[in-house]
Amino acid sequence: MKIMWRTIMAVAAVAGVSGCRAFFASTTDVNVGERRHYSQRYDYADMRWLTEEVAQELLNSPFLAREPEPPVMMIAGIENRTSRYEDMKNLSDRIRNLTFQTRRVRYVNEARREELMREQGYQAEHVTREQQAAIGKQLGAQYMITGSLTEMAQRSPREVRLSRRKLNYYKLTVEVTHLTTGEIVWMTEKEFAREASLPIFGW
Repeated sequence: MKIMWRTIMAVAAVAGVSGCRAFFASTTDVNVGERRHYSQRYDYADMRWLTEEVAQELLNSPFLAREPEPPVMMIAGIENRTSRYEDMKNLSDRIRNLTFQTRRVRYVNEARREELMREQGYQAEHVTREQQAAIGKQLGAQYMITGSLTEMAQRSPREVRLSRRKLNYYKLTVEVTHLTTGEIVWMTEKEFAREASLPIFGW
């Protein structure tokens, strides 16, 4: 009973110091370009930083500089090898967008091939010959982009202390493979680690 009474008094004291606003929800616009983190885990700020680094390095690579014209690429996907669900398509889509906007790379829409084939079949039966999309004229990708995001986590051991520490290490690997020869023509790794100190008691 005494513990419960002390808890109530502590909450009342916080309310007195912070004011009633502490008990109301609020929203605030955030500049997504700022690197803000609320835990040691991979987040949207990391996704933005990683994709910008990878895209810039790819655009400045000797491999791309040797190409006489913008090569046609496809993104087969970035593999999630972390301990929880992460939206890897969000990451690969941003790499594609950042490089595509420079017009130094071209892409085929590998994710929509079934829809493309269905539409071509429909046009072949129901659209005039002059307006039909030509069958068998799609571009073939010359290069394939793949990669993986990996994670290693560490926790402080159990001992008497007021806080516990968590550290997460992440590494993003991206490679470009020549589809004809199977040769990896470009590769990069980006890594970061973040540590968080969390109180033993809290919510």
